[in-house]
Order: sequence, then structure tokens, then C-alpha cells
Amino acid sequence: MNLTNYYWCFKSVLTPRFCDEVIEYANSQKEVMARTGDYADKKLNKEEVKNLQLKRKSDLVWLNDAWIYKEITPYVKKANINAGWNFEWDESEQFQFTKYKLNQFYDWHCDSWDKTYGNGKIRKLSVTCQLSDQTEYKGGELEFDFRNYDPHMRDELHHVQQAKNVLTKGSIIIFPSFVWHRVKPVTEGTRYSLVLWNLGKPYK
Repeated sequence: MNLTNYYWCFKSVLTPRFCDEVIEYANSQKEVMARTGDYADKKLNKEEVKNLQLKRKSDLVWLNDAWIYKEITPYVKKANINAGWNFEWDESEQFQFTKYKLNQFYDWHCDSWDKTYGNGKIRKLSVTCQLSDQTEYKGGELEFDFRNYDPHMRDELHHVQQAKNVLTKGSIIIFPSFVWHRVKPVTEGTRYSLVLWNLGKPYK
């Protein structure tokens, strides 16, 4: 699907106080190792952990608090209209509070496939909220590969774009869940983010 807008950004719309409150609250909760779909629901041996962390290495906390949804959801609705997507969605997953520490990353991936969840829905809109300021860490860049070109024309130097307008604390970036993206390794400090996926019935 070729789009006019592959993402929509709201710069510094979340207050520093809100960002700090989320960080403090999430850091008081149980932290788990980040996984990908292939390793989601099973106990992993050392070899499986090693293979997983070739693709994704970070730590996260799951949050499901109304005060956080109340702050973020209006921006999802606004972006869906402003970007011209107008996707039908009616449900949100839990928030994923993610910590990218030294050398942690998440390689190229997309959040949605044609396979539905148990409720018959798919991920349609992905959200990343920047809780850290760009001065608090190095590396950890969020990048997109829009892949709206013929494979033989692919040149990462030209087709990969950094989401530079989401670097400032309190910024929110929303994009269709089928868009490919990655978080590059953090080389100093810790990058905190809040991720959310919004679900709807499959496209017709």
C-alpha cells in the first residue's frame, strides 16, 4: 500500500511532567526481557535467547492504565484523520514501556501481518511516544524504510529515513503498523519510550 504520509508526528505535545511520571511509574513495575512474535509465549533456553537478541535486545514493562490512554488516544485519532489514513480501529493493546540501554536495539521489523489475533483483528496504527530527551542518550535512532519502490532500486542511503522530529521529549509519532522500522543501538545513556498498537478488523 503506497501512502502520501507514512507517519504523522506531534512534536513535544506531552508535558515533561507526564513523561517523567510514566518513567517513574514504569520503573517501579516488573521488568521483562523484550521478545519478538516467534519467541512470545514460551520458556526460552540460552540458545533461543541468544538468537532472539540478534534481532531485538531491550527491556520492557507492560502498562494498562487509564490515565495513560486518556493522554495518548486523542493523538492517535487526530493523526488517523490528518494523515488521510482513516483506518477503522476500535481497540488498543497494552502500552509497552521500553528501555533501550547501552548496546540495546530492535532491528528491522513491522508490527502487523495479515494474521489476525484471537479477536479477529489486526494491528493498524502503531504509536511511539518519546519519553527521554535527545540529550539524555546517544544512538537509539528510530528509522523507517518505506519500501514503496521496486526491489532493484533499493538503496538504504536514500530510502531509509530517520524520524528526527520525534527526538524531543514528549513527542508522539504514529504510523501504519505495516510500515518497516527499527531502533538503532544505544551507544550512551538510556532511551525510554512508550509504544502502543491499535487494532481493527482486517482491511477489505
